[in-house]
Amino acid sequence: MNRTKQVFSITDVPTIKEQVLHWINQFSVCSFLDNHQYQSAYNVVECIAAAGMLESISGEQAALQIDQFYESQSDWLFGHFGYEYHAHAALPSQASNKIGFSKAFFYRPDHLLSITRDELIIESASLSPTTIFEAICQQPQIKQPLKPVRTNASLSKEQYIQIVNQLLVHIQKGDCYEINFCQAFNAEHIALDPIATYLALTAISPTPFACYYKEQAAHLICASPERWLKKQGQTILSQPIKGTVKRAISDLEKDQLLKNELYLSPKDRSENVMVVDLVRNDFSRVCKAGSVKVEELYGIYSFPQVHQMISTISGELEAGIGLKELVETGFPMGSMTGAPKKKVMELIAQYEPIERGIFSGAVGYIDPHKNFDFNVVIRSILYNSNEQLLNYLVGSGITTYSDPEKEYEECLLKAKAIEAALGN
Repeated sequence: MNRTKQVFSITDVPTIKEQVLHWINQFSVCSFLDNHQYQSAYNVVECIAAAGMLESISGEQAALQIDQFYESQSDWLFGHFGYEYHAHAALPSQASNKIGFSKAFFYRPDHLLSITRDELIIESASLSPTTIFEAICQQPQIKQPLKPVRTNASLSKEQYIQIVNQLLVHIQKGDCYEINFCQAFNAEHIALDPIATYLALTAISPTPFACYYKEQAAHLICASPERWLKKQGQTILSQPIKGTVKRAISDLEKDQLLKNELYLSPKDRSENVMVVDLVRNDFSRVCKAGSVKVEELYGIYSFPQVHQMISTISGELEAGIGLKELVETGFPMGSMTGAPKKKVMELIAQYEPIERGIFSGAVGYIDPHKNFDFNVVIRSILYNSNEQLLNYLVGSGITTYSDPEKEYEECLLKAKAIEAALGN
């Protein structure tokens, strides 16, 4: 695909990011993936955006169709896999998610924009980059406060604790070792400004895998700290998160103690290592023998609201492995299911009060060289602008060490930034 490319100097990155967001939001599909200046050896780009749809891929064979696309094409694709995309995730659940994201959707963008510390690079198939840049610079900045949005929990605290106790019985019986259980919060008849809400959420909680993503009337407002899968050349990398503790920003000594408690926590270490083993097993099915490595185990990383325990696993792909095989072996990600994966997904479908949809799925991009990077869709607000429906889900990993009361508190901790962004 031939796009006209031009580089523009910029001095105010936050303002340009906001103006780019407003500009791409005029299109029916768009993506805005933002690293928020987090420093990492695995980071590729600070911020990349795409808008306008030249063609799309969707449906139950999307991963195979993407592999077929790259047999004859060399271009960018942006999009997502929803939690229920994989065959063993398509289990009957108690309720449907009405937000409206496809199980899988990818599009070839007309316009591609990337932002560095001092440059905005614009590429377009149909418009002059100068015309786009001028339009971006004319976009207004939002100053008015958001109206508070009141949400309702799908489960009461008593119902949540009762279900967690039932899940602990499954663990004690040996049905599973760990299960990621989520609850939903909902609101109806909501006139939301998705861009203003995204800016509010990421101001409170700037994270390295944040994104604003739109598929028609379905909007994802995401402040994810977690990477599902990155591919660079023949190397693949996953960075699952298991282990969360609140921060004490105003008390540095206490904040350090909380970090140390998380690092030494038997419950969080057991959760984390189970997911690491799950990823290692997934990777071993597609990677060269002996190439799968745990680059870091029990790494503690600090974010504005919480400290998180993150591990990093890598491997070298066997020849001929495409996206189809990677999705079949590793999706949905173990950090959002538990282990063993097939059994816990049956339990998730049985006990969770809502279909997950794009939540605990993955949003990202694939470049013309078939390299890609996908996040894990967590810490996110989902909104349908036609139906004026809003929901978000939060969860935690249930293991034999779990205290139902503390698991409930962990869910509320993860919801804190979302509720603040919603004005509560």
